[in-house]
Amino acid sequence: MKLIKKRYWLTAFAAGFMFVGVSFKDDFFEIAKQIEIFTTLFKTVNQNYVDETNPSELMDKAIKSMLADLDPYTNYFNEEDVIKFRINNTGEYTGIGAMITRKEDKLIIKEPYKGFPADKAGLKAGDAIIQINDVKLADYKEDASELLKGAKNTKVNIVYVRQGKTLTTQLILDEVDVKAVPFFSKIDDKTGYIVLEKFNNKASTETRDALEKLKSQGAEKIILDLRGNPGGLLHEAVNICNLFVPKGEVIVTTKSKNEKYNITYKTIKEPIDTEIPLVVIVDGKSASASEIVSGALQDLDRAVVLGSRSFGKGLVQRPFDMTYNTQVKVTISRYYTPAGRCIQAYDYTKKDKDGKAQKTDAAKYNAFKTKNGRTVYDGGGIQPDVELEETKLSPIAQALQKNDGIFNYATQYYFKNPNVGDKIPTVTDADFADFKNFLKKENINFDTETEVALKATLEKAKKEKIDETIKLQYDQLLVALQKSEETLLDKNQKEIKRLLVDELIKRYQYKEGLYQYYIKNNAEILKATTLLSNATEYNKILKK
Repeated sequence: MKLIKKRYWLTAFAAGFMFVGVSFKDDFFEIAKQIEIFTTLFKTVNQNYVDETNPSELMDKAIKSMLADLDPYTNYFNEEDVIKFRINNTGEYTGIGAMITRKEDKLIIKEPYKGFPADKAGLKAGDAIIQINDVKLADYKEDASELLKGAKNTKVNIVYVRQGKTLTTQLILDEVDVKAVPFFSKIDDKTGYIVLEKFNNKASTETRDALEKLKSQGAEKIILDLRGNPGGLLHEAVNICNLFVPKGEVIVTTKSKNEKYNITYKTIKEPIDTEIPLVVIVDGKSASASEIVSGALQDLDRAVVLGSRSFGKGLVQRPFDMTYNTQVKVTISRYYTPAGRCIQAYDYTKKDKDGKAQKTDAAKYNAFKTKNGRTVYDGGGIQPDVELEETKLSPIAQALQKNDGIFNYATQYYFKNPNVGDKIPTVTDADFADFKNFLKKENINFDTETEVALKATLEKAKKEKIDETIKLQYDQLLVALQKSEETLLDKNQKEIKRLLVDELIKRYQYKEGLYQYYIKNNAEILKATTLLSNATEYNKILKK
């Protein structure tokens, strides 16, 4: 009886919450009608379903499924989700200090951060945690990463597998400060380099500090690296632009059907340096706030943008706090660069038969003019002024990153060669041959579109009981496909070797070592440095 009352209460609460949230809609009656239908359904199922149900879990799934139909960025956060969301924005939390991912019944250490609990306890990338205190992860289906959080100095005993051996260690939880700017340095006597990885509420402060220190060390030119930066807080993007452009400059405008979200964001502080030559590097994983910064500096002809086309996220979200420490993050507007561009790549109102949003056709991009009259386009991310085709990942390289082929081989290599130290690892032709054998031995699938489609065909054939009829032809196609994948591995050997070296450097020298390597060897950074050393070419691009 108590459970039923709880269900009634949850249903009423959900209906009340939704009712308030939509009370200002023009189609109020239709929404109220649908809420009543949903409430009745929710109550009926909970009272009559053959087994016990979990009302809060059902509601959680119902809300998240409903919002998923809108776009990937409009999300509901239950109480546990809210904590994670705030960590992403503040950059502070108490935990083990490592990037981890769940794989089946294990937590895989992807990257331990130097000097934090996981690193101090001796954990390495590739270690697979199978037990946390008394909890065996094979029996634990919830978010296991939550078991690695708690008060500072909490002791956590773990069991993990490393290269087939089961080991134990103890972690002592500590405060973890996730830096927005994990690295900055001078590349040469006159050129400074700043890596900005995320837009949390420390982003502009850390970028300012890095810029001022580099200038004090004699830097007269700056490279700002936004590759892989997924975005974050919009106001931090404005503040970072403010370091390089005058007070009162329009950086971004948001437009919505709701007038109160139509806002123009201008710089409000005195800048650090409005003249220092600046190159911004972006790639296909630079999104949202990264695109505000690169797009605004491009439109204002304040920086040369270099690299490959950015992701194309021109949608703005705002979190709304709700009852019982829950939250909803809603896409409230689109943002536009100073020239008037919305660089949103996907149209979530138009989806194909599989429910995937359609990308804006390049033929439909609109042209805009920068401050100096250069032509730029909307519709598909920020297109660099200097586009480096050779830095784009090939499909086979993307597959190797997605299926952990490179990551897993680097793990094996590291434990076979533990004494590389601060030397730069080299991947020889013999190593590459070993890598290909490793992929075969571990049966690592590339899951290209063709391979996925072929396997799906076999599954359908099994259901229709005609798989034996086509098995010979299927096996021949699969062998041919695998041979073509091996050909692609050889064709893209140089690129794959580069990715292997990047991963191996992180194993021996952490992320800082990778950045130290990049400033002398990375193609985009070398091109940016060369461009900044040629004032005539730099000014020509910006039409100065």
